[in-house]
Amino acid sequence: MQFILSGIAIGSIYGLIAMALAITFYVTRTINFAQGQLMMVTVMLTAMLSAAGTPVWLAMIIGLVSSCILGVLSYLIAIRPILQVNRFSFGWLVSTLGFAVILENGAALIWGPTSRSFPQMLISYRVPIGNAVLNGQQVLAIVVAIVLTIAFEVVRRRTFFGKLGMATAVDPDMAEAIGANTTVVAIVAFIVSALFAGIAGLLVGPTTFANPYLGSTFGTFGFIAMMIGGGTEKPVAAMFGGLILGVCAEGANALINSQASDWFPFLVLVIILIISPRGLFSSSSPLMRLRRPPAAKA
Repeated sequence: MQFILSGIAIGSIYGLIAMALAITFYVTRTINFAQGQLMMVTVMLTAMLSAAGTPVWLAMIIGLVSSCILGVLSYLIAIRPILQVNRFSFGWLVSTLGFAVILENGAALIWGPTSRSFPQMLISYRVPIGNAVLNGQQVLAIVVAIVLTIAFEVVRRRTFFGKLGMATAVDPDMAEAIGANTTVVAIVAFIVSALFAGIAGLLVGPTTFANPYLGSTFGTFGFIAMMIGGGTEKPVAAMFGGLILGVCAEGANALINSQASDWFPFLVLVIILIISPRGLFSSSSPLMRLRRPPAAKA
């Protein structure tokens, strides 16, 4: 029970980063591989500003706003120019990785490569659940992940802008033909994705250290979670992929050894992609085919 609940807590973090990656792909058919570094910027700014005497809540807001601004810049600088030349090019893969390297090394140059403490927030609180115990920060991560996932789905399905994003995702040329500003839709998608990544950083910050290289690890695990869930088709599936990844990683940590959580997620990914190459919750996965009612016979 302990490693399952702990896995759900850390899986919520992975799921938020996975959703951040999936949202940009859902709307623009590109993946911003700098999402982990956007999370890192939020963590580093919050830690540095709070250490300088800024109220924690204000430091967190500044960190989130900075992450959103960088998210927009990543689209305008690293993705949009390439898509304007060739919408079907994969040059954005290299350019977003380059943007990630710039952010990571820039953070190391500005703040130094050493780790710094992050405000503890709710980590000192203990919440017993059955025979397991979670700290307040872990409970908060689970609650926030649930709220943001539901909110995203409501906006996507029930609002005009959400339907506009769905139309842009399906056929951007047709969306432009009916008067939609696909550039604005893409910018909003990158703002939302950066916000999700930044919130993930604030949730995981108290359990780790603020470090310029923090984003690489969580960005990688977020990508794995997205692929496990099938988030390239449905962003919400990325959250379920994150939960599965978190439980598997914590289980490996508890049942194998403390180093297993570094390599076991990759093993899980390989096994799942062999079974369902597009993820567990994709429309073509065996799991989703089992849920469909059998076709009626003529």
